[in-house]
Amino acid sequence: MAPKTKTKTRTKTRPWDSAEHLESNEDIAAYLDAVLAENDPALLTHALGVVARARGMTDLARQTGLGRASLYKALSAEGHPEIATVMKVLDALGVRMSVSV
Repeated sequence: MAPKTKTKTRTKTRPWDSAEHLESNEDIAAYLDAVLAENDPALLTHALGVVARARGMTDLARQTGLGRASLYKALSAEGHPEIATVMKVLDALGVRMSVSV
């Protein structure tokens, strides 16, 4: 009698999406504080994109007067948004950055 072969079950995984875990203004503030501590402009741009997706890119595009596709591109890790774009996004998100010494 031949031994039975065991069937391996595969665990289904999916990519991590930080936007799914930003449920409150406090979550968003903590996330952006952690990102700012890294002192990495590309990471900050990406993080703003994550926050924008968590809040809804279509609504954000409407509030800023910018195109949705343009926002996705500008707020990606490879994006290089102008400071005016960053300021519009921050304002629409209700996020304020401050400087301290």
